[in-house]
Amino acid sequence: MSQLRVLASLLRGGCAGRNQWFRGCGGVPARRCWADPSRRGCSSSGSAPVPSALASSSTYVEEMYYAWLDDHKNVHESWDVFFRNIQASSPPGEAEERRPSTLLRGRVLSHSPGTAQKVVEDHLAVHNLIRAYQVRGHYAAHLDPLGILDTDLDSFVPSDLITTIDKLGFYGFDESDMDRTFQLPPTTFIGGDSATLPLREIIRRLESSYCRHIGVEFMFINNVDQRQWIRQRFETPGIMQFTNAEKRNLLARLVRSTRFEDFLARKWSSEKRFGLEGCEVLIPALKTIIDTSSAAGIDSVIMGMPHRGRLNVLANVIRKDLDQIFCQFDPKLEAADEGSGDVKYHLGMYHERINRGTDKHITLSLMANPSHLEAVDPVVQGKAKAEQFYRGDTRGKRVMSILMHGDAAFAGQGVVYETFHLSELPSYTTHGTIHVVVNNQIGFTTDPRVARSSHYPTDVARVVNAPIFHVNADDPEAVMYVCRVAAEWRTTFNKDVVIDLVCYRRFGHNEMDEPMFTQPLMYKQINRQVHVLKKYSDKLIAERVVTLQEFEEEVAKYDKICEEAYTSSKDEKILHIRHWLDSPWRDFFTAQGEPKSMSYISTGLEEEVLQHIGQTASSVPLQDFRIHPGVSRILRGREDLVKSRQLDWALGEYMAFGSLLKDGIHVRLSGQDVERGTFSHRHHVLHDQEVDKRTCVPMNHLWTNQAPYTVCNSSLSEYGVLGFELGFAMASPNALILWEAQFGDFNNTAQCIIDQFISSGQAKWVRNNGIVLLLPHGMEGMGPEHSSARPERFLQMSKDDPDHFPELTGDFEVQQLYDCNWIVVNCSTPANYCHVLRRQILLPFRKPLIIFTPKSLLRHPDARSSFDHLAKGTKFKRLIPDEGPASQSPGQVKRVIFCTGKIYYELVKERKRQNMEKDIAITRLEQVLNLSLL
Repeated sequence: MSQLRVLASLLRGGCAGRNQWFRGCGGVPARRCWADPSRRGCSSSGSAPVPSALASSSTYVEEMYYAWLDDHKNVHESWDVFFRNIQASSPPGEAEERRPSTLLRGRVLSHSPGTAQKVVEDHLAVHNLIRAYQVRGHYAAHLDPLGILDTDLDSFVPSDLITTIDKLGFYGFDESDMDRTFQLPPTTFIGGDSATLPLREIIRRLESSYCRHIGVEFMFINNVDQRQWIRQRFETPGIMQFTNAEKRNLLARLVRSTRFEDFLARKWSSEKRFGLEGCEVLIPALKTIIDTSSAAGIDSVIMGMPHRGRLNVLANVIRKDLDQIFCQFDPKLEAADEGSGDVKYHLGMYHERINRGTDKHITLSLMANPSHLEAVDPVVQGKAKAEQFYRGDTRGKRVMSILMHGDAAFAGQGVVYETFHLSELPSYTTHGTIHVVVNNQIGFTTDPRVARSSHYPTDVARVVNAPIFHVNADDPEAVMYVCRVAAEWRTTFNKDVVIDLVCYRRFGHNEMDEPMFTQPLMYKQINRQVHVLKKYSDKLIAERVVTLQEFEEEVAKYDKICEEAYTSSKDEKILHIRHWLDSPWRDFFTAQGEPKSMSYISTGLEEEVLQHIGQTASSVPLQDFRIHPGVSRILRGREDLVKSRQLDWALGEYMAFGSLLKDGIHVRLSGQDVERGTFSHRHHVLHDQEVDKRTCVPMNHLWTNQAPYTVCNSSLSEYGVLGFELGFAMASPNALILWEAQFGDFNNTAQCIIDQFISSGQAKWVRNNGIVLLLPHGMEGMGPEHSSARPERFLQMSKDDPDHFPELTGDFEVQQLYDCNWIVVNCSTPANYCHVLRRQILLPFRKPLIIFTPKSLLRHPDARSSFDHLAKGTKFKRLIPDEGPASQSPGQVKRVIFCTGKIYYELVKERKRQNMEKDIAITRLEQVLNLSLL
């Protein structure tokens, strides 16, 4: 119960209220309790008896009045205001009366049922008023630059916001109360240094904080300290101030953003470029976020964004050379690199430079992405997490991510929700992402009123307690302030935050589109809308921050830069796709981006390495660690296999992972239930049966100086998690990153990542990636949904020219792998599974690896491999010929059957049953690179 509610209870004569007030304060004088109500929480038990002198509420008030006369600090601030108001309303001379008999009986006691109670109730009403603005003030904020649409879909304005004078009645006030002074609660900062304010000023300051060009959604956040932090940033009087130097810098950035788009429109008027017109403030917004973060210690920023404004971001944030951007508009230039390439507004970039705002080194990476909006979100998060991991940045103080979104996609694409739900998971968190929504207030042609059910496009962020800052994009200073606060929030709390840039799209979905077909009224207003650069430059000229001449010189200077770059671009003869690489791997390839060799060493292992890994895999390296009896049986079974120098599927995987860890290769296995394994075969994380949350990962106890092994159960997501792991694999070629589907057919809900990034990423963006997909596959009586991982789909998407027969020169096996877009295997032995995992790292390049893993073979007695199949000098077998009687007498063979995977064991069983072992040879295709081989 708040202090004012307790006081209200006392004035109504409620004995229970008084007992609550004095509870736990035995031995402490009553006057001290009034001044220090926090003593209610002292350690004294029980309730101190209420003194007989305080048996009635009037006597209680009189006693407090004595204490107040001695020292105004002896009572709570609300009573201080109450007694001051009583004195102020007393006739001349009465205020000097020191005895309470006249003053209290005349001014307090006679009105205690009315006046005193109304004072308390009015204070409570003011508290509710302040809270109403904090919770719902954003509904009344002026967020739309066009002034014609409602950002939150309707014209709803909460009745508890004082938008007109008659709404004062909601709180029991009228116009005569506007100049009354009220005590401010500790949950607001609108008073600045003052503890009291007139009602008129309270409302004015609340409107200034919450109902102008910034709307703040934050009261749903559970953490009190975080709410107070936000209140302080937006309520403190005069806090949103900018120096003249900051204003001039903002203007210069706005000039570059606007004139870049103007230049492209003049030179290539008939080209699609998805320009930033209508939200030119995005460029200074991003630079403000980067400046503030750089000052706090960030030196690497990974970004993802849709196509709108991408060229502007590349030019003015990443600082891509303008002549290279302009080259992308020349259709006659031939590509110097293999592959299809991609449209210019999909390309990414990686750049290291000095941040001018902080004079510190900073690395900026904008990820390439397809037209599938929001698909890049988890990819960015995965790469940011990987950089943090490899740099030991356990709190995200050096590496961060920024994600830009469109309003329609942010509300409509489910991967946004999946990505948000990774933000707080230990193995996936990037310790806070700054989301910037370019809110055009329209989709392609779709009105938001039929495109979403939520009030705002940003409502999805509420699920992770991320504050949401809505801001009118035609107020550049408000935008810069919000961006600064967002960056500080991320630095302080390491949590996600959303900036909703409410803007408009000056043209259609692209420059060739006609928006008047579907939004005639909106675009009539847009055509009348004054550009934000014009508005802001006029404002600064009026304030004498800059002169008209200085502004015109800034414009002319940037125009000259663009013209010179345009002239330089005419000299280019070749288009280098490789120059747009977003994730370069230093020293892995040659300077020209080619493999340093076209061979790889044997994937076999020494006997002592196999024995050591096998012994660790079958033991518990921690003392006094109680495991489940069923797990004990599994470990004993592994121990027996190791003694007989045999491998089952789980041990084969253990050998691959453990040996790579020994060589300093980080291994990360992620997916649904991967720690135990969907089919309870893996058990890479052991759980103490007596101590909650006590776990053991034996793989991390193999070697003294080994690389770390990360195995993590993911959220129940495929699209988001596979995208995350793909991004993680981009950060370093010297890591084995694996994603396992719970069942192979679950890859269909991650199809966008597979189609748009994994299969085609190298052709479009010259991007190597070594991600491994483990897809359990096979008809095992679990119904059609869980039978097939759809290998035909992967083979259909393989790079394949059936009319081309490659030359058998050099290391043909390696050359064949280098020429494909990914590697597809369906292993039938644990040894081959181990070899292919090791080969993935030992190859001189990186290709995605798709492995159709078995289910029944995990425990099949014939699906075993000898240690000899992993011995030094051995390697992956792309094809395993028949090893039975047919191979001894090839002349008697009447039929040769080619197969893959577990069907081999079923064919062998049937062949034996029919006594045809000499008549039929069965050959296993372990690696299938294209559909024509089937």
